[in-house]
Amino acid sequence: MVSKSYLRELTYNVIGAAIEIHKAIGPGLLESVYHECMKHELSLRDIYFLTEIATPVYYKELTVATTLRCDLLIEGCLVVEIKASKNIEAITEAQLLTYMKLLEAPQGLIINFNSINIFHDGQKTFVNDFYRYLAD
Repeated sequence: MVSKSYLRELTYNVIGAAIEIHKAIGPGLLESVYHECMKHELSLRDIYFLTEIATPVYYKELTVATTLRCDLLIEGCLVVEIKASKNIEAITEAQLLTYMKLLEAPQGLIINFNSINIFHDGQKTFVNDFYRYLAD
């Protein structure tokens, strides 16, 4: 089972990867470019991830056929959504929280590469109810 300290360290490393990319190529490109760069940077750092995974939706006894795909599921516990937009919209936050719930991930991260400084204004971290059950 993952601990809060492990999750903090993992999140720190993922943000570090995003900062590395941002320093190298800057803002203003398409999300797909940053997504490819993130996959490469995470691989270089030996961080295990799944990308564009189909996210199942279950409602009572029904499995809803969807095309929901989260950008990155890192180490099975951190959902990452990559953006390259002027602002992080409320719908993006809601989407991330839903992915976290559906994937039973305790923490999520939105990284917006269209920012001046990834660390200060280009990322936002979210936790859900699964987080409180993690050991310190």
